[in-house]
Amino acid sequence: MSNETNPREKLAQAPAEILQSLPGMGRVMLSTRSGGATHERMGAVEMVTISGKEARLSGAFHDSRIDLTTVVSIVADRTSKMRERVLPRLECQDASGETLFSLIGLDGLEPFDKALKPYGAGEKLEPVQREAPGGGGSADVPEDDLGARSFAAILASGEPIAIDVERAGLFQHWQGALPEPKPAMGFVNIMQGDFHLHLKAGAVSGWARTESAGTVALEARDSDGKGFGLVLRGPAAAFAEVPDVDVISG
Repeated sequence: MSNETNPREKLAQAPAEILQSLPGMGRVMLSTRSGGATHERMGAVEMVTISGKEARLSGAFHDSRIDLTTVVSIVADRTSKMRERVLPRLECQDASGETLFSLIGLDGLEPFDKALKPYGAGEKLEPVQREAPGGGGSADVPEDDLGARSFAAILASGEPIAIDVERAGLFQHWQGALPEPKPAMGFVNIMQGDFHLHLKAGAVSGWARTESAGTVALEARDSDGKGFGLVLRGPAAAFAEVPDVDVISG
């Protein structure tokens, strides 16, 4: 086994094994994009639990479930930089090689490489071109944007809610008092220290409402009327003034 790492490499070990290195990496951001929503949790991963075909990431800053039947390989990438600082990442990929979400080492290369050292070097890959963060958004968020209006209504309710993303290979959860939404660069931004949601203007055309055991769920719908993985959960009072909600019975 060689410990000579490559700037970008496919690791030989199974995701269930590699993911258990996360508590040694310091602060980690799990970032995924689904439809027009980018959902991010950041902080130390305190525990990784493997149960059957599922990996659970937990602690004060993380609450996610990874489907190990969908995530079948992991690429370690050391080519991404922010302000000349390397921000290495683990790209969690499906059988086709599509990256479903990334785990980004916010404390840099040293703890990232130290945590991965037992696995040795992987298969060398060519670097990839990355889309600029926030790319594709319009300059401003229109005043009548449904996403912006919806989160303004939730903020005014004063009720805590959950903001979840459900997509192939991943469920990620955040819950708490809603930070004030900040429209900027074509996105509605919900941000606090351990959680970011960046919702592209125009991404939400409506909400589908269901209720179970006293908890209301609003699933965001796109322009085709289809869900794209963003789900809000909370008491009915939190969503009483949210516009364009369709009640789904049964």
